[in-house]
Amino acid sequence: MPPRVTTLKELAASLDLSITTVSRALAGHEQIALKTRERVAQAARQAGYVPNTAARTLVSGRSGFVGLVLPVRGPNLVDSFLGEFVTGLGEGLVSHGADLILATAALGHSELSVLRHVVESGRADGVVVTRIAEVDERLAYLRERGFPFVAHGRLLDSDFAYNWLDTDGAHAFGEAFDMLYDLGHRHFGLVTISEPMTFRHLRQDGLAAAIGRRGDPSVRLDVATAPRFDRGARIQAINRMLQGTDRPTAVIALFDELALTVMEEAARAGLTVPRDLSVIGFDNVVASAYAPPGLTTFDASIRQCAREIADMLLTVIAERPAAPLTRLIRPTLVPRASHGPAPQTRS
Repeated sequence: MPPRVTTLKELAASLDLSITTVSRALAGHEQIALKTRERVAQAARQAGYVPNTAARTLVSGRSGFVGLVLPVRGPNLVDSFLGEFVTGLGEGLVSHGADLILATAALGHSELSVLRHVVESGRADGVVVTRIAEVDERLAYLRERGFPFVAHGRLLDSDFAYNWLDTDGAHAFGEAFDMLYDLGHRHFGLVTISEPMTFRHLRQDGLAAAIGRRGDPSVRLDVATAPRFDRGARIQAINRMLQGTDRPTAVIALFDELALTVMEEAARAGLTVPRDLSVIGFDNVVASAYAPPGLTTFDASIRQCAREIADMLLTVIAERPAAPLTRLIRPTLVPRASHGPAPQTRS
């Protein structure tokens, strides 16, 4: 068995090659002949050599890592969306030989400050930015720095050029309204959030446009709004909507967690879904299939979107394309038992 080597210099000496050639061969640089790359890789395996990431970065100019900032929202928050997204992103990166580095923004701390540290420390070759605000200082900073990034979501300013992938929430909410309208519903509820997030704006605009296309003066829309991560305020807003005899017969929620809360509070109020109240969500998180009677929702393909974002970002890092990469994905309706015809009488 060959003697174990611990440094790049020792490995290069054992192969009678320059340190630069060995480092580039281990990094997979195509300017190094394939036979040489294979020879170096085999020798490294046999000698038990593990490449030093810092040394590789000095030679290639890249760390091999992609960054994502995770804000801490509180000890009791369950974020199904983020779990699927991180899993898909990691899968997409690993398939290309890259790795994901997670940076945490503590509760009450600025995501931008953490993002700045990730960028300026040189720990990542690019970053993924999620949950885009209508005006987002993170994207402005990254574009000003010329740092590779892909956003999951859009800004309201369509003239701001950047790389993004998004799902077409406006189309989905129009489709949800049309389906419920055709089932006889005329009194609708919308459960939404108070934060200025672009996805909120686009989905609500899609609903408003669908209502407008019908031109039916009998259609009514009640809106329940609460801060996204304040469960107590969310429950209060939903209960105000559901109380009394003049309540909506159908509720469309901005995303599944809100829709699941609507179904929970409806059950507590003695309402049966969908006999008394139809409910539709968005995202198709795992819990939506199991919450009785099964939540009708739209599959946003969160995990697949994250994989595609990984592909896009690695292309941006490697090629620096002149034009921004953009993609809009249309979500798929997943009909389950939580929606049905409008009730003829009130219980």
